[in-house]
Amino acid sequence: MTSSKFIYFLLGVFFIYSFETQAQQLSPEVARFLKVEPDTYFADRDTAFGDPYYGLKKLIYGNRRFTDDKSTRPRQTDSHLMDNKSGQAPFATIVGCADSRVPSEIIFDQGVGDLFITRTAGQVMAEASFGTIEFSVEALKTKLIVVLGHESCGAVDAAIKLPANPPGHIVTLINSIKPAALRVKAMNLPENQVLSAAVRENVIEQVNMLRGLEPVLSRRYQSEEVVIVGAVYDISTGNVNFIEETIISLPRYSK
Repeated sequence: MTSSKFIYFLLGVFFIYSFETQAQQLSPEVARFLKVEPDTYFADRDTAFGDPYYGLKKLIYGNRRFTDDKSTRPRQTDSHLMDNKSGQAPFATIVGCADSRVPSEIIFDQGVGDLFITRTAGQVMAEASFGTIEFSVEALKTKLIVVLGHESCGAVDAAIKLPANPPGHIVTLINSIKPAALRVKAMNLPENQVLSAAVRENVIEQVNMLRGLEPVLSRRYQSEEVVIVGAVYDISTGNVNFIEETIISLPRYSK
C-alpha cells in the first residue's frame, strides 16, 4: 500500500469511528478543560452569564438532567415571568434547527430568559440570522453561541439527495447545506452513516462561518470575548453531543 493510500485509509477509519461513537460523552481532556464533573447536575446561573465556558458547562449539566429524567424546569413561575418584564440577560445563544423535535429550553432544561434562540431549517443562516446573533452579543452581552444540529435532519437529507425542482425557496436551504453534504459524500462512508456525518459537517461549517463573520463576531471571537461551538442533538436519546473539534479549536484550549 502506498503512503498516500495509507493516509486515506487512516482518514476513512477515523471518520467512520468518530461517527459511530458520536453518542459518547466528552473525552477526559475536554471534560477537564471545561471542568465538567461526573454525576453533577447544576451550575450557577449568574456565573454562566459572565463566563461562556461556565455557560457551556451549564448547558451540559442541563442536558444531563433532561436525559436522566431529572429536569427541574427552572424559572417558569409567575414571579419569574414578572422578573423578566424589565429586560433579558440570556447566558447563551442557540442557533438551532426549526425542527419541532428540538426545543432548546426543554433539552437543556433552562427557563424563561436563559436562552436567546434563532431557528431555521438546517440552521441555515443569512443576513437576518447574522443580525439576530450579533444583537445577542452586542445588545444583550451574551458570550456563548452554540450551533445546534440534530440527527435525522430533513434539510440536510435533502441536500444529500438533491431532489429535482424543490418548491419555492426550499432550494436556498439545500444550496446552503450542499457543500457540507458533498464533502461527506466524497468520503464514501457506508450509506447508514452519511446523514449523521453530513449533519455534523454542516454544524462545523456553520461554526467556522460565524467565527469568521465580520465585523462583530470575528473580532469578539478572536479576542476571546465570545465562545462559538457546535453540537448535535440525538432525537432518539435526548443527548446533546458537543463536537469536540469545535472545542479544541478554541483559542483558549491551546494555551
